[in-house]
Amino acid sequence: MDMCNEISGGVCAARGFRAGGVHCGVKASSSPDKNDLALILSERECAAAAVYTLNRVKAAPLYVTMEHLEDGTAWGVVANSGNANACCPMSHENAQAMCAAAAAATGREPEDFVVASTGVIGQTINIAAFQEGMPRAAAALSASGSAAAARAIMTTDTTQKEIAVSFQLGGREVRLGAIAKGSGMIHPNMGTMLAFLTTDCAITPALLADALREVAAKTFNRVTVDGDTSTNDTCAVLANGMAGNPLVEWKDQDYEAFRDALAYVCRHLARAIAADGEGASKLITCRVAGARSEESAERLAKAVVGSSLVKTAMFGADANWGRVLCAMGYSKAPFRPERVDISFRSGAGQVLVCQGGDGTAFDETAAREILSQKEVVIDVDLHEGEDSAECWGCDLTYDYVKINGDYRT
Repeated sequence: MDMCNEISGGVCAARGFRAGGVHCGVKASSSPDKNDLALILSERECAAAAVYTLNRVKAAPLYVTMEHLEDGTAWGVVANSGNANACCPMSHENAQAMCAAAAAATGREPEDFVVASTGVIGQTINIAAFQEGMPRAAAALSASGSAAAARAIMTTDTTQKEIAVSFQLGGREVRLGAIAKGSGMIHPNMGTMLAFLTTDCAITPALLADALREVAAKTFNRVTVDGDTSTNDTCAVLANGMAGNPLVEWKDQDYEAFRDALAYVCRHLARAIAADGEGASKLITCRVAGARSEESAERLAKAVVGSSLVKTAMFGADANWGRVLCAMGYSKAPFRPERVDISFRSGAGQVLVCQGGDGTAFDETAAREILSQKEVVIDVDLHEGEDSAECWGCDLTYDYVKINGDYRT
């Protein structure tokens, strides 16, 4: 987006937000230098909204957050890695206790906090570790604490996921920043994914919620790593209004500018999550164009990036385009196979491998070089309409099995 400029600061880029991360020992085997408790706090009350996993089994922190956001407001976020606080004794009480500890350490109320957890399912969380560590997390809050908070929510992630942008709204500079985690158990809709976004935009809770739902559907819900949908996915956004822009209370140009900035940030994070899939060696993008509807294009693209056989072919740099067409065929989206063109593209070039639903002669050596890059694009043209959609995934490597074979133990 031309009107959106990337800046530094992550969740502290927006005016009035501080963040921090510390090690408190949620997971007994955690290294003392591994942050596992994150805290984000605003100077002012925020309009707040969140979207959650569509898994029928939801972790207790999601229900507590839903309760706390019923009035559309919040002051901060408390989150941990090392334990999902899901499907275990005392999970609801412990999620509430996390908020109570955050409130006591910051002078707020428990219902002022979004709460989130990520890690192993089914094990009771060490709440005493939180209660001991929370004052240190509060003391660590600073305007430069975004990176420490980002580290504190990582599990099998190999990279921190952090971004911030500035844009103009009503003649004022508005800032929007975010941190996220996500590597495995990632599948539409969302995955073992946490994302926390902060902005100094003045916007009503209702329009903030609308913008988040609209954007999440076209970003986080278009990512798949392994076909598993987590119990803990949460994406929350807090807006404290400190930019001083005229309140966004209608779906006008200002709303569209905010939504576009939100989309820019969420798309960046979605791609980062896909690229950091457990054991992944490359980011795979599938772009389906020429579709009769965006919905069918999305369904087709999701099927392609979600296919284990496509993913393994990408790992092996094998231009096995038949697997792409096969995945499209079981997606249940309508299309005419006899019209489909498929190309593979990367920084090393582009090769057409299927035309009109049939294989076409291509240079296998060039195709292997194209598929050996860190980012590969699968271009599909249906030649049926004007709509398109893009989804993201990663290859499936030996390391995915290694990471997940003994994850709990």
